[in-house]
Amino acid sequence: MSALRLLSSAARRAPSALVQHRRGYAEVADKINLSLVLPHQAIFTSADVVQVNIAAATGDMGILANHVPSIEPLRPGLVEVIESGNSSKKWFVSGGFANVHPGNKLTINVVEAAPLESFSPEAVRANLQEALKVAAGNGSEEDKMEARIEADVYEALQHALGSK
Repeated sequence: MSALRLLSSAARRAPSALVQHRRGYAEVADKINLSLVLPHQAIFTSADVVQVNIAAATGDMGILANHVPSIEPLRPGLVEVIESGNSSKKWFVSGGFANVHPGNKLTINVVEAAPLESFSPEAVRANLQEALKVAAGNGSEEDKMEARIEADVYEALQHALGSK
């Protein structure tokens, strides 16, 4: 018997074995279980939060309870965690991955993260200008590419500080 016929006959015999899960909207009382970890530190370990906003490579996105499972690469940008009572905590991350698991679990793995309030807008602006000057200068291609990456990160940080 071909595999397709076997599968279809099994499905006809046991329709109760095939359970359909319906995805709905998050209720106000629903929480998402967050773990935000760095190689040397855990910022959140299985903490119940209301919402997490991330800077995904495909665009900014908010993650609530009952979110569809996915894996999202992160670009340099803001990770905002909204806890009960609408209090929020913001970190600037250099990049990483966000994994939305079934059962309202979210794991965010990043290489570096720092609280947004620990950055000085003036220092970010000055460092951005220096990086742009090196990127446009007469240095080696390697130096220019490193400076361009540095400028991209400072631009993302400057944007995050502007939305503070």
